[in-house]
Amino acid sequence: MVGERRLSYVVAVRTLCEFGARQGDLDLRFTPSPSAQEGIAGHALVSARRAAGYQAEVSLAGDHGALHVRGRADGYDAGQNLLEEIKTHRGELASMPANQRHLHWAQLRVYGHLLCEKLGLDQVNLALVYFDIGKQTETVLRATESAAALGAVFAGLCERFVAWAAQEAQHRAARDAALAQLRFPHPAFRPGQRQLAETIFKANSSGRCVLAQAPTGIGKTAGSLFPVLKAAPQHGIDKVFYLTAKTPGRQLALDALATIAGSAPLLPLRVLELVARDKACEHPDKACHGDSCPLARGFYDRLPAARSAALAAGTLGRAALREVALAHQVCPYYLASEMARWSDVIVGDYNYYFDHGAMLYALTQANQWRVSVLVDEAHNMVARTRKMYSASLERPALRAARALAPAFLRKALDRVGRSWTALDKQSEARYQVMAQPPEKMLDALQGAASAITDFAAEQPGPMEAALQRFYFDALHFVRLAESFGEHSLFDLSRHEGGGSALCIRNIVPAPFLAPRFAAAHSSALFSATLSPWNYYSDALGLPPDTAWVEVDSPFEAAQLSVQVVGHISTRFQHRAGSAAPIASLIARQYRHTPGNYLAFFSSFDYLEQVASMFAARHPDIAAWSQARAMSEAQRAQFIERFTLDGRGIGFAVLGGSFGEGIDLPGARLIGAFIATLGLPQINPVNEQIRRRMQASFGAGYDYTYLYPGIQKVVQAAGRVIRTELDRGVVYLIDDRFAQSSVQELLPRWWKVERHV
Repeated sequence: MVGERRLSYVVAVRTLCEFGARQGDLDLRFTPSPSAQEGIAGHALVSARRAAGYQAEVSLAGDHGALHVRGRADGYDAGQNLLEEIKTHRGELASMPANQRHLHWAQLRVYGHLLCEKLGLDQVNLALVYFDIGKQTETVLRATESAAALGAVFAGLCERFVAWAAQEAQHRAARDAALAQLRFPHPAFRPGQRQLAETIFKANSSGRCVLAQAPTGIGKTAGSLFPVLKAAPQHGIDKVFYLTAKTPGRQLALDALATIAGSAPLLPLRVLELVARDKACEHPDKACHGDSCPLARGFYDRLPAARSAALAAGTLGRAALREVALAHQVCPYYLASEMARWSDVIVGDYNYYFDHGAMLYALTQANQWRVSVLVDEAHNMVARTRKMYSASLERPALRAARALAPAFLRKALDRVGRSWTALDKQSEARYQVMAQPPEKMLDALQGAASAITDFAAEQPGPMEAALQRFYFDALHFVRLAESFGEHSLFDLSRHEGGGSALCIRNIVPAPFLAPRFAAAHSSALFSATLSPWNYYSDALGLPPDTAWVEVDSPFEAAQLSVQVVGHISTRFQHRAGSAAPIASLIARQYRHTPGNYLAFFSSFDYLEQVASMFAARHPDIAAWSQARAMSEAQRAQFIERFTLDGRGIGFAVLGGSFGEGIDLPGARLIGAFIATLGLPQINPVNEQIRRRMQASFGAGYDYTYLYPGIQKVVQAAGRVIRTELDRGVVYLIDDRFAQSSVQELLPRWWKVERHV
């Protein structure tokens, strides 16, 4: 990536070659690849095989006009005048796409030129070393190149890049100049919004992380984006990543950025929305290679024109990027991946930076970007990142894979089956936790994965879906087993209908996330529910100097009547008896103040029980219910019932689609009934989590049950008051809401009263 903190344009060798040396088709036919750890280990093993005096990781740099190119060659043997580039792989080398091989040679030749310049060589021997991770063997492709020939290759690549580099530098200068003059896009800050903005600006100024609990309705999106953009010129911020848990959050960010850009017509801000591959794909019935998909055929040949057109578009939301991609007949998803390199603000899901193979994190590391990360609705981070670093295997999936596997693969899969059976026989308990994944099981899984890898590399056609699915699950499982520790559990669960499941279950994502926060110049995590701060800090691995701020609420206690209904218990054993009084309470409040209400329950069973009784006893009051597994269209229909002049009760599950992330201001929603503390179910898994949290942080019950539960309650209640003009009521239905330990976790601006 082009830098500006130097007089010259700085670009990494890899970026230079990826920009100018790629050609031909996009070819993403499944070819098994080593993990990052395997790649590092493979490089180290190849280097260890070399003779004494072999230099590994040779830093090289050179200039072409105003372009400064730098990188590290894998190894150099001065005795043989041999420069090596090491690439790890799995399976048959012949299956590697030609465009990938071409790119590897380009990188090696650039390193060759830089070495000749550094050492004053007339020529150099080049070796492209392909190391097979599975077989531990090397395939070496050699060439001897003159310094003049390598210089011509280098100059050609640089000439292709230098015009782009100059354009990028001009863009950066114009962008930073405009951002330095940027003004807040609204006439004034909302109450609390300035406090949030100042906190995030200071965090970016000092290069720190911040946790900000900020009430709904203050304009958190604009209040977080504006200060980061304002800080970017002074602190050399290359990219801003705005990460969300759900699709509506992405749109809010795009809208806020459009408002900011609209208030500063001379601001050349490049904005990109990242969309999941399955949603961006134009031809889901085709494979991602030139022989199948027309948008993959000749992708790299058409990419330069598409890239230039995409930059001219400015803001690349999903629709705009698709329009550019189709106009140039390239894949929208992979055009977006390319444009991530050249955009200023990138809006996407958490997984793009925090997942195991996160694209934005990898690009940040490779290009040494200085990034500011904004995490919206950060109360979702613990649950989401736990899933990212967990892996499970189902016994029925193994059987399905074996049924479709060719005969020579079945032996490897049978070995997995025997190891699994041995685990099953250790105990008849429905659920059991083991100290760690057994070595025999891991060896069998690794063997099966290697066998399937070889099979996938050799066969020309697509792999059977069930076999491929088990293969990917096995690879993920084995990779997480390599980093297994106190942050995770290994457990076995038996299903009622037969079969069992193995799971590496992440409990504390901190060890995986800490490097992500460390790689960012600054990170800001914000939400209406981030209390207590130490729970999120401990679980997510935030830096020790992370700042904590609770933003003042713009709302007054008089706007929201918070009533604790202490004479009703919603505990599991009391739910049958609670249905009638809850239905009566809802009807009584509705008849007192007709309007739109939401009623939240801990489960679909509980919801259906109360909703049925309510409909039977109060048929004159309109009511509608959240259903299990609703489609996007069905969810939209549910929300559309909440009109300004509407009347009725919407029944929903706490923590589900309607408990957060929906905006129903004014008369669209005037009250909520929350018939649960939202506590996660007490079951063997959660009890193991509680024990681990107790051992790690001394707060097992709170970290496992209380804090996550109350977070959902506050989020649901937050649907009622959305603006400074709103008025409403919230009923907290359960005697435990009267406990001081629970009320301490509720928003400070609430005035909680006991319902009589």
